[in-house]
Amino acid sequence: MSALAVGGARASELTLAASAEPQSLWEFVEASGLRALVLGTSKVPNAKIIVLLISPDTGRPELAVKVPTTDAATTAVRAETAMLVELDRVALDIRTTIPRVVGDVEFHGRTGVVTTAVHGTPMSTSYARNRHTANEARVSADFAAVDRWLVMLQHGTAAHPAPLEMDAGIGARLAQRFADDDRIDEAVERLGEACGRLRSSVVPRTAVHGDLWISNILLCDGTVSGVVDWEGGEPRGEPVRDLVRFAIAYALFLDRHTKAGRCVRGHPGLRVGTWGAGVEYALDGRGWFPDLVRGFLRTGLTRLGADQSQWRDAALAGIAELAALTDDPAFARPILALFCRLAGRPEPTEDRAARESGAFANGRAPV
Repeated sequence: MSALAVGGARASELTLAASAEPQSLWEFVEASGLRALVLGTSKVPNAKIIVLLISPDTGRPELAVKVPTTDAATTAVRAETAMLVELDRVALDIRTTIPRVVGDVEFHGRTGVVTTAVHGTPMSTSYARNRHTANEARVSADFAAVDRWLVMLQHGTAAHPAPLEMDAGIGARLAQRFADDDRIDEAVERLGEACGRLRSSVVPRTAVHGDLWISNILLCDGTVSGVVDWEGGEPRGEPVRDLVRFAIAYALFLDRHTKAGRCVRGHPGLRVGTWGAGVEYALDGRGWFPDLVRGFLRTGLTRLGADQSQWRDAALAGIAELAALTDDPAFARPILALFCRLAGRPEPTEDRAARESGAFANGRAPV
């Protein structure tokens, strides 16, 4: 891929210039005629640097540049580039919410990617505002917006159905990553049991984002206006991964601004204590938020043609995936502990009875 000929043009007007080698990041920024805003890099071991290129006329971002800082980060950026190119070949109603690759740049001997910028406010911004997560209507609106976006992504990319597969090597990666942990054998066994039950459902393969956190979702007027960071994406993957990742990530930080031992505002059933209490509350607690999370998972599973009573198994598998794949080892270990606590609890009676009676028999309904 070549570098860009920019010269102050809008992103929609950019064309690729023929060149054997990409421009350096800073040469590209200077030539663009746009203003640069460097976003702080994360503290994970394989961080990337994000540069937004902003129009001096409108004040809106036109381009986003992502450059890697390590070899592993380079692999991730390449994977994201390939995923975005693949999505660009599909006619989607949500095309404007997905960055489009327009070129590449060089940064300290590594290749970064240049994409169009998507607009909106990160969901994490509203999430962190005072009392947002205590308000049932606002939180419900967040889940509804993501659900609408997932419906369009999954419907527009649905392919051949296959057994619902939430392992795909996750058990092996857990065993390798936590080989020194006395709990790992039982954890892998519990994961295998959950994934075995999930395989009784058949769902279509669809495009998958793979890391649908609140910080990767942009909103405008209550609608998802952009979704970024497609490094963990798959053109034909397991769509249930996105359902559970969003729900888990949303629940994980409910108690972040509450002191230990106190109840979380708006969630009388959630008291701050053990790390991951918000997820435990969402899966096993009582209240409007647990009802919302379970309803979101059940609705998504039903839409995909799966057994909706398997929502808890799907959530457990999603937690295990996060422990296995997160780039930060310090973050991974408490997630494993969370999985072990939740996996050791019995399946809710109503879901076990429904599954055993066949009340939610699997179908092959389109998404």
